[in-house]
Amino acid sequence: MPYFSMVSMLSLTNKRILLGITGGIAAYKCAELTRLFAKAGAEVRVAMTQAATEFITPLTMQALSGNRVSLDLLDTEAEAAMGHIELARWADLVLVAPATADFIARVTHGQADDILSTLVLATNAPIALAPAMNQAMWADTGTQSNLRSLRERGFHIFGPGEGAQACGDIGLGRMLEPEQLIEHSAALFEVGELAGLRFVITGGPTREAIDPVRFITNHSSGKMAYALAQEAAAAGAQVTLISGRVNLSAPETVRTLDVESAEDMLTAVMENISDASVFIGVAAVADYRPRLQAEEKIKKDGENLTLELVKNPDIISEVAKLEPKPFVVGFAAETNSIVENGKEKLDKKNLDLLFANNATETFNSDSISVTAITPDNEFELATANKNVVAREMLKLIAEKVKG
Repeated sequence: MPYFSMVSMLSLTNKRILLGITGGIAAYKCAELTRLFAKAGAEVRVAMTQAATEFITPLTMQALSGNRVSLDLLDTEAEAAMGHIELARWADLVLVAPATADFIARVTHGQADDILSTLVLATNAPIALAPAMNQAMWADTGTQSNLRSLRERGFHIFGPGEGAQACGDIGLGRMLEPEQLIEHSAALFEVGELAGLRFVITGGPTREAIDPVRFITNHSSGKMAYALAQEAAAAGAQVTLISGRVNLSAPETVRTLDVESAEDMLTAVMENISDASVFIGVAAVADYRPRLQAEEKIKKDGENLTLELVKNPDIISEVAKLEPKPFVVGFAAETNSIVENGKEKLDKKNLDLLFANNATETFNSDSISVTAITPDNEFELATANKNVVAREMLKLIAEKVKG
């Protein structure tokens, strides 16, 4: 990698970094620092002291992070959306860069008189400080005493570096370079077992329109797909979830695309599959759709209504035909002969792995019991909560993909 190691890229994927900027000349380096965090797959939110805005603009940091910058402790607009407590809870890491001597002193004594010092007090995430100050201020006994206290409380101190300073002095006190701060931050996280892999997952039901107010669908809740997406992201994968209409909140670290029909889902899959390592087809895609969709609501007229249905595209089969193709995982929700039907589907659709389950027990349930089927083997996964089973499924996928 031109800037930092592949390990850093992998361990920062999907991590949520709260970058705090204080009023020092080194604040200009935070533009590049934010860009590198984003390049490594992390999401960045920024909180700035008022002094920091004299050195780099909030607009710059908003543009680079893609998120609104937090500036004021009492911000009614922010409190209505993501208040300072929610922001403190959101972070996987709080990194203050630059951390001035004044800020270090205030944090040491537990002050909470601005947005950034309050966030530091309110978070349970690891906190790292990147000191930046004149070499004499760094060597001062008060500063060193404050740093010893913070280290004892579990703070991570990144740097400082040694060299020429803005004031003309030479010595310890320079803020580390962005590439170094990326490496130090990455070292605080483990590399997930799915790091470096990109997943495309389909989930939920599709809706096939009959007229403007009616549609054909099924009972799929989407819970299994959302559990897999959430757990894959937590294990370091980059995840795109293509979902039909469900009553679930999308996982925060997952890119989610909402679709309606089977044809919509196929289009979204093909537009996002080119660089995928793994495709998991969990969606309950309607097998058929009306040949024609009425432009106006069909009126009740007579005892019977006849609809002509045509086959929908088989999304997972289309993915399995690609060359080269990703590792393709299917699901078979059956009501009878579950394993036998699952084996037939695995072979017919050229899948690498399939999970077969009882549809009547799975739809809208928080738990699931499945049989894993490969071309060479089959075995059951113990009945458990869908997130627990998702982790077991992903371990099996990781073993197959990574060899």
